[in-house]
Amino acid sequence: MTAIVLQARLDSQRLPGKSLLLLDGKPLVFRIMEALNLISADARILACPDDSVLSFAPLAEEAGFQIISGPKEDVLARYCLAVRRFSIKRVIRATADNPFVFTDAAAAINAEAAALNADYAGYSGLPVGAGVESVSAAALLRAETEAASAFEREHVCPYLYAHGELFRLHRPLAPLRWQDRNSVPIRLTVDTQEDYDRAKELYAALKNDPQRHMGHTIIKRYTEI
Repeated sequence: MTAIVLQARLDSQRLPGKSLLLLDGKPLVFRIMEALNLISADARILACPDDSVLSFAPLAEEAGFQIISGPKEDVLARYCLAVRRFSIKRVIRATADNPFVFTDAAAAINAEAAALNADYAGYSGLPVGAGVESVSAAALLRAETEAASAFEREHVCPYLYAHGELFRLHRPLAPLRWQDRNSVPIRLTVDTQEDYDRAKELYAALKNDPQRHMGHTIIKRYTEI
């Protein structure tokens, strides 16, 4: 069973409450779930801290996501709670500050991970905020047992990167059509007020485009605004 697991929280030091900031009348976290719904998966789960459930539950239900809660800082533990509760074998990991995820690239890297039986797969060379990671449930559960540092637990996958002798890692350069080759790097994540202002402008430019969730379309619109 493959599941999309989206990690989200309410508080943010650089942009407080960013998950609930509006993009064309809907909260950012909802727009991300809307995009992730275009990626094939057996289940879709929003994994949030306990203090965010009341705010996120109606949005998750509207988007067709199930919700699970766990520790705020130990995000790795949240993923493993989802793995156990839903009997997941492979996780497509997404984060709630990336409303312009390349859905076609996400499907491609997950297919490569499954074909190679990789414990971890993720493209390099994508614009910041464009990608997802495909991770085996077994690797996540092992990391939960062995990862000791707060950084490894908050960011979920660093323990895997650091232990290539233990895990099958697949980290290829993305195909050219998805690469960030601009002289000024493309930034699609929402982490600051400037990011949010740019995201509103980009969302408005994309919303009437039938291919608005495809990587090449997002790159094109970004360079035009």
